[in-house]
Amino acid sequence: MLGINFSDVISTLQSISAQLIAIGITIVLALLLTIAINKRTVHNQGVRKLVHSQTWIAAAVATIVALSMMLFGPLNTMLSLLSGSGTLTEETSAQTKELATDIEREGIVMLKNDSDTLPLNTKNVNVFGWASTNPIYGGTGSGSMNDQYPTTSILQGMADAGLKTNTELSDFYTSYRADRPANDAGNQDWTLPEPPASTYSDELIANAKSFSNTAVVVLARTGGECFDLPSNMSDTGKNRQFGPGDSAITGPDESSDAVSVYHNNSADYNDFEAGQGYLELSKSERDMIDLVTKNFDNVVLVYNGANTLNLNFVDDYAQIKSVLWAPPAGQTGFTALGEVLAGKVNPSGRATDTFLRDFSAAPWSNNFGQFQYSNMDEFAVDTAFAGQDLHVVPSFVNYVEDIYVGYKYYETADDEGAIDYDAVVQYPFGYGLSYTTFDQSMGDVTYKNGAVSFDVTVTNTGDAAGKDTVEVFYNPPYTNGGIEKASANLIDFEKTKELKPGESQTVHIEFQDEDMASYDADNARAYVLEAGNYGISINANAHESIAEQTVNIPQTITYSGDNHRSSDAGEVTNEFDNIKPTFETLSRADHFANFESATAAPASTEMPEQYKETFVNASNYKNENNASDEMPTTGANNGVSLYQLYGKDYDDPMWDDLLDEMTFDEMNQLIAFAGYGNSAVASINKPRQSDVDGPSTLNNNFTGVGSIGLPSGVSVANTFSKELARKFGEIIGDMAREMNVTGWYAPAMNIHRTPYAGRNFEYFSEDGVLSGIMAAQQVAGARSRGVYPFIKHFALNDQETNRVAMLCTWANEQSMRETYFKPFELAVKDGGATAVMSSFNYVGNGYSSANENMLNGVLRDEWGFRGFVETDYFGGFGYQIGDQAIRSGNDAMLATIEGANVITDHSATSVKAMRTASHNILYTAVNSWLYENGQPKVETPTWQYIYYTVVTVLAVALIGLEVLAIKRFLKRRAAREQ
Repeated sequence: MLGINFSDVISTLQSISAQLIAIGITIVLALLLTIAINKRTVHNQGVRKLVHSQTWIAAAVATIVALSMMLFGPLNTMLSLLSGSGTLTEETSAQTKELATDIEREGIVMLKNDSDTLPLNTKNVNVFGWASTNPIYGGTGSGSMNDQYPTTSILQGMADAGLKTNTELSDFYTSYRADRPANDAGNQDWTLPEPPASTYSDELIANAKSFSNTAVVVLARTGGECFDLPSNMSDTGKNRQFGPGDSAITGPDESSDAVSVYHNNSADYNDFEAGQGYLELSKSERDMIDLVTKNFDNVVLVYNGANTLNLNFVDDYAQIKSVLWAPPAGQTGFTALGEVLAGKVNPSGRATDTFLRDFSAAPWSNNFGQFQYSNMDEFAVDTAFAGQDLHVVPSFVNYVEDIYVGYKYYETADDEGAIDYDAVVQYPFGYGLSYTTFDQSMGDVTYKNGAVSFDVTVTNTGDAAGKDTVEVFYNPPYTNGGIEKASANLIDFEKTKELKPGESQTVHIEFQDEDMASYDADNARAYVLEAGNYGISINANAHESIAEQTVNIPQTITYSGDNHRSSDAGEVTNEFDNIKPTFETLSRADHFANFESATAAPASTEMPEQYKETFVNASNYKNENNASDEMPTTGANNGVSLYQLYGKDYDDPMWDDLLDEMTFDEMNQLIAFAGYGNSAVASINKPRQSDVDGPSTLNNNFTGVGSIGLPSGVSVANTFSKELARKFGEIIGDMAREMNVTGWYAPAMNIHRTPYAGRNFEYFSEDGVLSGIMAAQQVAGARSRGVYPFIKHFALNDQETNRVAMLCTWANEQSMRETYFKPFELAVKDGGATAVMSSFNYVGNGYSSANENMLNGVLRDEWGFRGFVETDYFGGFGYQIGDQAIRSGNDAMLATIEGANVITDHSATSVKAMRTASHNILYTAVNSWLYENGQPKVETPTWQYIYYTVVTVLAVALIGLEVLAIKRFLKRRAAREQ
């Protein structure tokens, strides 16, 4: 759950400042009048007391009026959110828990298993590593788990599987530290608690050896929203969302006021040397592993985390015979880890990312993280966050690697002879072992009417039941210096059912030839399927081909004009010529000859002048109106209610009648205050609808009510199971309905451009196709339950560093379309998404939520998207502007309080944009489960019942006081006259 943001508190106070000032002035005037009317100025006691009573009664009435304006105005949305309700049924809870375990059962990846060490042949197990007592269940921020529900720990999961763990060891770890260091939006503690090897007593180790000859070592890494993982532990403060902050490395018992800290586990040494990153072993961890491997010959390493750890050290220890990757498991998923260790479940997960031996040699390594412009001071913004005053200067990041992200670089570079593959890659993308063996037989490939299809028969040739994954890649023809193309490209996959020993299953693979087209931004300015032979292979992973056949494309096909791809709604051509990168990007030409120059650190920290001239934030934005626009009709009385549009086409004429009924203020409320739901609209009989956050759960950050947490996006992607991804979306939909929720702020599908990205836990993979297929399944599953998922964050939101510091993300058009847009494209086209969350960052030199080329040109015109786009959290930040957003295709602001989200321009151009935005929002809203049975029941929020009750009591009391005051005055006057 997200915590309280101090800057939100300030913004809330600012939004109600007028009412607070009015109340203050009223009280001051009442006090002054009370003081002024005294025995000296008014001798008549009756009159004096009457004036006093009338003054305070009037002050009370004025205060109530001001409070009412406050509650029904700026605080209306927030209070409605606070009064949300909904709980899960026992049946849904049970189904969710079982699905969470099923996902982790198939999401755990076995990376190594020498000598068949797994499954364990003993019931007693020594579990080493402090993380074994404090594993990672999810992430921080919107990805956190809800503490309403119990969690199954690693040790409990092992116990549930019949394994007995050494409690003396676990007690040793919990006595060292009971809880995991906290990371939140404002402050980060990157400490990795691990008792120094010197603190393990001889008796503790001797008892452990007597308990079992087998050791399991658990290492863990966390990630979360608002910060990236430190790639240099000597300066952990560089990875923050608002730019650099102060950092400190301290001794184990020392405190620090720095916003980002690391506490060493010993005063005798540093856990990390200069230049080492968070995804490498600390010295305390290394020493612990040394200790374990000196005393145990059978060691199983469990890595619990979503970000790929540098596991190169595994090769240094012959005793580490098995390695399991167990990503964040949600609240019940670690049951599966115990089952895998005990052999009750056969691991079938595949790695969604490439495990590297050396991060420093990766194409992204010099172009990720903290880069601030040196010539943009005039656009600097003074803001506040988490109680800190901040001076924010526009920043940037260059996607120099072009399309060669993750395995697409390593496999292509290996084919080109540009790298020593085994010295660079430890475990390839798509890699995963099993307790059994499989044979995959590829049938003849047919190519007809643009469709490529074939069957694959999978046979279990081993001794244990298990599931296998058919991974399909293509290798396109490449011309040296031509359109950039990777030699390995995942295009589809299928997972078998559980196959018994000797059992077979045939899966069918089919895709379109246009899916293998490359985007040529330089010449054709369109997708191009070049003539030649395309290798179609079934693989064990990205590096190991099982079988391959060839499809020949006889002549080049250029998908331009009306001859666009069949999946596109209209012409596809360049949309981003206005933000072409000026830096060199990586090219396959001449065997990646430009690798060193292209992947070097930025040569300049200045924004090019041609882009600086068109840079926009709050300091220089001005509305530009079209003089020919005519003012749309508003406030009409056409008798149309929103529920009547349920199931109707987006272009149905009834929409015009409905939209004519809305007033400017109603549209403004619907657009500007769309945080965690969309507003009630009286003119069209629309009730308020609720949206909730959380990639793996449903978190209402206002009520604290939430759902059971499912495993992370990485866990889901590791399954390579379309069925489980679909079920994930379905159970989210079921929970949402029971919680009275119609919108889900997920799935998140940005790319694992680097393992150090903070939110990799909630994104799926380094691969756009895998990400898109899993996202499309989740979207389709949730939509089948009448819930609209917000696919996020569109787009290029692949790091947390500077994310709200006007982060200008630069990439060329081919890489945008083929890699970073691909998950969203598939979620729209195949999943049917009707809601999108745009991102915090700038795409090039323009804020993504105001990028018309992306939101209208690509999303709507090319992909055929129908629905609405909402910003990520609307905090203003010196560049988020509601007026600009609605004119660019972004329909709603994720805000609950008044600020720059409110539409201020009443021109015809503005109202037309508001009308379109309202249409988009309402189209999505009405096609939710809430309208399945006609007009929804309009429920009054709980806070309004409380308000009406309190106001009624106060009104009666004030009337009584007024009557009493007048009676007393009349009595005094009568007595005075006698």
